[in-house]
Amino acid sequence: MPQESAIRPPAGRLDGKSLLWLLLIFSGVFALWNTPVVWPLKIMVVFFHEFSHALATWLSGGSVEAIQLSADEGGLCLTRGGWPFLVLSAGYLGSMLLGALLLVVASRSRRDRLVVAVLGGALLCITLVWVPFANPFGFFFGLATGAAMLLTARFLPGAVSDGLLKLIGLTSLAYAPLDIWSDLIARDIPQSDANALGKLTGIPGVVFGVLWGLLALAGAIWALWRSARRGPSSDTGPAAGPVASP
Repeated sequence: MPQESAIRPPAGRLDGKSLLWLLLIFSGVFALWNTPVVWPLKIMVVFFHEFSHALATWLSGGSVEAIQLSADEGGLCLTRGGWPFLVLSAGYLGSMLLGALLLVVASRSRRDRLVVAVLGGALLCITLVWVPFANPFGFFFGLATGAAMLLTARFLPGAVSDGLLKLIGLTSLAYAPLDIWSDLIARDIPQSDANALGKLTGIPGVVFGVLWGLLALAGAIWALWRSARRGPSSDTGPAAGPVASP
């Protein structure tokens, strides 16, 4: 036991190997950003974005009529009521927070299969209730992705669930600042959340875009730092006693 603990980083210290591994995955996602390899992950993040609008609507007293997705990475959340400022702000920030949460949970716990199963089940339920059959791409994407997650959690090794959560989390963390750059700085999309919020408040939409982008970058840095820190729940060495594996 003393020899084992001597070669481990002390609890709370940054684990260089874990950080390097996460950065390599992040770099791979970025390098393949505009390829079919990353496309399903990006559609998943768009789903997170629209669901974040829905969640903000419910929390502020409104109702959600439908969530729609398109193959060109577009999305729409049809709502009634709610606090517009919160609803419009929730898309990018909500998807970033969910991505950060998935990354940290995958890196610092051993419940990856459970998390993937819960995520898959939630995706199926949300799709069946709020994604209309009239939006066939969104409907079948939600059903197929949710089912695939449940099958992954049930039949594949835990390492697959761990890698999947990290991929989704890192893609979500990358998507927000890149999409904000594309919609508000590289080109101005009038229908963007930031421009809609600008019309509501009288403040230029680019101001909100820059603010959200900075928050998204800060969230990504925090999630990477938190995920790479060594703690009791992230130890990968042998346990003190026998552990049953499903």
